[in-house]
Amino acid sequence: MSHLEPEAKIFACSQSVYLAEQIAKNYGVPLGKVTFSKFSDGEFQPSFEESIRGLRVFIVCSTFPSADNLMELLLMIDAAKRASARHITPVIPYFGYARQDRKDKPRVPIGAKLIAKLLETAGATRIMTMDLHADQIQGFFEKPVDHLFASTIFLPYVKSLQLDNLTIASPDMGGSKRAYAYSKFLESDVVICYKQRKAANVIDTMELIGEVKGRNVILVDDMIDTGGTLAKAADLMMEKGALSVRAICTHAILSGEAYEKIENSKLLELIVTDSIPLKKKSNKIKVVSCAPLFAEVMHMVQHNNSISGKFLM
Repeated sequence: MSHLEPEAKIFACSQSVYLAEQIAKNYGVPLGKVTFSKFSDGEFQPSFEESIRGLRVFIVCSTFPSADNLMELLLMIDAAKRASARHITPVIPYFGYARQDRKDKPRVPIGAKLIAKLLETAGATRIMTMDLHADQIQGFFEKPVDHLFASTIFLPYVKSLQLDNLTIASPDMGGSKRAYAYSKFLESDVVICYKQRKAANVIDTMELIGEVKGRNVILVDDMIDTGGTLAKAADLMMEKGALSVRAICTHAILSGEAYEKIENSKLLELIVTDSIPLKKKSNKIKVVSCAPLFAEVMHMVQHNNSISGKFLM
C-alpha cells in the first residue's frame, strides 16, 4: 500500500449510506465504492469496486428491519473476507434483534446470540456498536467488541440546555442503571417508572417511583419503538407536577404510530441519534449525530490507541 492510499477504508450498506458518509467525512477518507446487483426475485449481491487487499475495512450498517439490512452486512463481510481484507470491522450503530437477548418464555430463540454467531461466521474480526439493549450481548461474541455509549454526545447537549431543578428518569426498571449513570454526571435526582405490559409494545399500567413536582425531567432510554412508553411516562409526569419533560433515546426506531404519539404527547422534545434514519421530520425531534464519535473511535482502533476515554457510562 502506497503512502497516498487511505490507511483504512469505510463502506456502507444501502440503508446506512448517509451516516457512513458523515463518518467517513469526520474520519478524513472518502466513502468506499460498493455496488449492489439485484435479481428480479429480490436477491442481491454486493461488490467492492476497489481493492481492499491487506487493509482494515469498516462496514457501516445499522441492522434495523427489514432483514435485508442484516443480509447485506453479512454478504459484505463475506465479500471482504474473500477479497483478502486484513481486518473486517462491522460498524453497527443500531444492533437489531438485541431485544432477544434471553429466553423470557418457553420455545423462543435467543436472536442476539444468533446474530453474533452469524457475524463471526461471515468473517468479522471486530465489532463496533452503540448502546446495546443489553450490555451482556457483548459476551455472545468471541471477537473484540467496542461498545460505545451515546451519553458522550448526549451529555454536552443536555448541559447546554442549562435546566434548573433537573431530574433524570427511567421509563422502566430495566433502564435504571442508565438513568443513574446520567444522574451521576449531571448531579441530578432520579425517578423510575414501573410499568406492566399486556403484550409486546402494549402497556397495561404505569406508576411513578419518585417525586417530579416542580422539576424539569429528562427520560433516558436506549431506543424508542412505538413511542407508547415515553408518551405515557411524559403525560404521567406532567400530571404529577413536572415543569417539563424531555426524552433522550439513542435509537429512533419509531414504528407504527410513533410519530403521532410523540406529537400528541406532553413531551417537549425527543433527542435521538442518527443511528437509524428518520422516516419523517417532526418539530419535537432533535437529532444529534453519532458520526463524529464513531469516526474518532475508528481512528483510535486503526492506530491501536486506547478508547477507554470514550466510555462515560
